[in-house]
Formats: sequence, C-alpha cells, structure tokens
Amino acid sequence: MTKRQTTRRTETKKSHRKPRAARASSETNDLAVEVLGRFREVFRAAKLHFAAVKKIAGISGAQLWALSEINAQPGLRVSDLTQKMSLHQSTVSNLVERLNASGLLRREREAGDNRVVRLQLTSAGKKVVARAPKPTHGVLPDALENLDRRSLRKLSTSLNSLVKQMKVRAPGATKTHLENI
Repeated sequence: MTKRQTTRRTETKKSHRKPRAARASSETNDLAVEVLGRFREVFRAAKLHFAAVKKIAGISGAQLWALSEINAQPGLRVSDLTQKMSLHQSTVSNLVERLNASGLLRREREAGDNRVVRLQLTSAGKKVVARAPKPTHGVLPDALENLDRRSLRKLSTSLNSLVKQMKVRAPGATKTHLENI
C-alpha cells in the first residue's frame, strides 16, 4: 500500500467519527439520562415504602417517623422532634396533633414548667411502631445515614451544584417530608 492510499484510508476513517465535542456532548447526555433514572429509582423506592407503611401501619410515613423517634426517646419535645425530622415546626405540630387525636401519643406537661410539653407513645402507638415496615424513618433517610461521611459530603456537593443549575427553585422543600413533595 502506498503512502497516499494509507493517508486516504486514515482520512476516510476520521470522517466517519463524530467530532470530539459532539462525542463529549453525547456522553454527557447519556450520563444525565442515567442519573435521572437513578433519581426516579430513589423516589419510586421511597413511594413504595410509604405505601407499605400506609397499608401495614395505617399511618403516613411522616407519622411513623415521628412515632419511632418518640419511641426511641420518650419525653421528646415538639422542638426536639422538629430537629430530628428536619421539618417545619408547624408540620411537626400538625403531625403531633393528628397522632394525639388518633390516640397514638399523648402530650404531658412538665410539672415544673407548664409551657414544656413532653411527648409519650400510648400502648396503641407502640403497637403501630412494632408492626410497621422498617426502616421506620424511611428508606431514603436510612440509606443516607448509612453512607460514609466522604460519600455523603460528595453527594451534598453534587446536589448543591445540581440545585444551582435548576431554572426553578423550591428552597422551602428542604423542610418538607418527601411524602408531601
């Protein structure tokens, strides 16, 4: 084969390839679709868990999480529960009100200071927690808690970058239970 034929063959091969920028863009799009699929998987798994909680325990995922926190630490205050669940104070107050009305927990005023209200599970509340699907605080919080610190930091940084790229923002959603999003 002559040098001229070799050059033509190489040029022909190159002309059939996508330019480097187009290949990179295509690979980025493919990766973006793959990541989108992972988000769908995460949210679908959470939704399936919430449905199982509702079917088996008869309460919402948020209500179960609240009961499980109180079960683990009887005497919690609403403000403590708000912090543990990373929800709005009003959301947790409404949860507590519904759980109290359902007979699953009771509020007890502290003897020395009537302003302080402590939360206790009733026997019915303890039974609900015992029969409920695990993890009682949800599959996503459980998975996040089981990641090592380095992975969690990396995920946080990546999600912060993602949120900054979004055209529509919902900062109030950070204190909303996933079940209500």
